[in-house]
Amino acid sequence: MTVPATPAVEPFDAVDVIAAKRDGATLTDAQIDWVVEAYTRGAVAEEQMSALAMAIYLRGMSRAEIARWTDAMIASGERMDFSGLPRPTADKHSTGGVGDKITLPLAPLVAVFGVSVPQLSGRGLGHTGGTLDKLESIPGWRADLTGEEILAMLGADGPGAVICAAGAGLAPADKRLYALRDTTATVSCVPLIASSIMSKKIAEGTGALVLDVKVGSGAFMKELGQARELASTMVALGTDAGVTTRALLTDMSTPLGLTAGNALEVAESLEVLAGGGPADVVDLTVALALEMCAAAGRPVEEDQARAALADGRAMDIWRDMVRRQGGDPDAPLPRAPETELVTAPADGVLTTLD
Repeated sequence: MTVPATPAVEPFDAVDVIAAKRDGATLTDAQIDWVVEAYTRGAVAEEQMSALAMAIYLRGMSRAEIARWTDAMIASGERMDFSGLPRPTADKHSTGGVGDKITLPLAPLVAVFGVSVPQLSGRGLGHTGGTLDKLESIPGWRADLTGEEILAMLGADGPGAVICAAGAGLAPADKRLYALRDTTATVSCVPLIASSIMSKKIAEGTGALVLDVKVGSGAFMKELGQARELASTMVALGTDAGVTTRALLTDMSTPLGLTAGNALEVAESLEVLAGGGPADVVDLTVALALEMCAAAGRPVEEDQARAALADGRAMDIWRDMVRRQGGDPDAPLPRAPETELVTAPADGVLTTLD
């Protein structure tokens, strides 16, 4: 006779956890640990995590809750270790906006100055473009690398920078929750944004992290106070985890640069790497590069950073990066099959573009 397996008894009921946060209670460490782990293995249903995400969106979380939620997301997977690399490591994360292609010229620029850049990036979220989506417009380029390939890119014989997807084993809880937030109107929530970003970055193992927190009409954080709260929350999470963490609040009340769209933004990034490009894109790239190098213990002057763009050193690293990930840096980028010209109804000067 076959005895049916006894279903596992869960220590908590998801409905009780949802109700607690719905009613404004502070979740316990045990509740947070369980709900994140149980959601990752499928014991908490999508609709239940959707309800909990909305409750968190409406009720918020204390600093202690956010820290524990972040720890639980990190614990859901593996952690990378770059301590054996010959150079210090630094990474950047942007909270996203329209035309934000800064990662593309930034990673090779920082690598020029002896700082390895493990730039584990994501795809589009809400109205913002994803770095990986942009790079995939380069023929042959691939986002998915093994841990060994990433280390080879960052090692003594590699370009010193890599832009790729985070592996499936890195904070898998966040991977599921990230997609859920995009479909449940819970993207612009400080606790969920902070824990999502920092769980991945801490698990990634970088020694230093610079955060580009966007504020304005094209950002998730519309108000300066809200952006400052997000920045301070993430800096505290990183610092507590032993990662040298800095944050810049940058303007996203108008699009960055002159283009928005995957291949168009790659083309504009190449202009920056060739010593040209729109002033706002160049200025932000240089500002973030200075912060990353300083945080990694390799301070650089502004004129040195600008010179590395102008003289082609950053472009050389870019081309090496693209080739090593299967891409053809000389291939023509795709163009839209249909175009439409929008003309102004009268003469004038464009002062703002929301």
